[in-house]
Amino acid sequence: MNSYNLWAIIAIGLASNLDNAGVGIAYGVRKIRIPWYSNLAISIISLLATLTSGLFGTWISSYIDPWIGQFIGTVVIVGVGIWVLLQPLTEKKKSQKDGDSDTNAFTRLLRNPEEADKDSSKSISLTESILLGTALAMNALAGGFNAGITQLDIWYTSLSVGIFSFLLLLLCAGFGEKYAAEKFGNTATVISGLLLIVIGINQMF
Repeated sequence: MNSYNLWAIIAIGLASNLDNAGVGIAYGVRKIRIPWYSNLAISIISLLATLTSGLFGTWISSYIDPWIGQFIGTVVIVGVGIWVLLQPLTEKKKSQKDGDSDTNAFTRLLRNPEEADKDSSKSISLTESILLGTALAMNALAGGFNAGITQLDIWYTSLSVGIFSFLLLLLCAGFGEKYAAEKFGNTATVISGLLLIVIGINQMF
């Protein structure tokens, strides 16, 4: 594995999980625990989402020229990066126009992660972690597909996504005040979108 591929795998793992950092801080502020087994379940969901979309991308790449795969991978991951960047703006407009009830369930969960604690137990159960993990795995789908169609190692990419998912949620779950959590949540979204765009553009050169 050359240094560029390693950088790309690490970058995809990080970009796919920056929302985990914002969610972890928000939980820490609200004193909502994430047991290790719930965190592990969330990371496994992200890993499997990356692997599934990566295998699909690999399958497609076997039928097209490498440069076409590179182009498609760039378009997909840059497109997702732009979509991520626009999310805070579109959600704000939707909330002002229609109210929170019309906001996408997964998107709303990422902005209000305490909603995953359905029983108000101040702890994310294994069952609740499945819903949260599914919401957090959305970016991993694009990263996995990009890795597959551009012929990065999808196994290492999936492992990178799973590890970053676990670590970011664990390390960020214990600090920050409410303002800091909200601030970082928005910042993480912007950084995630920009990082995905940078990954896509770099793959073309």
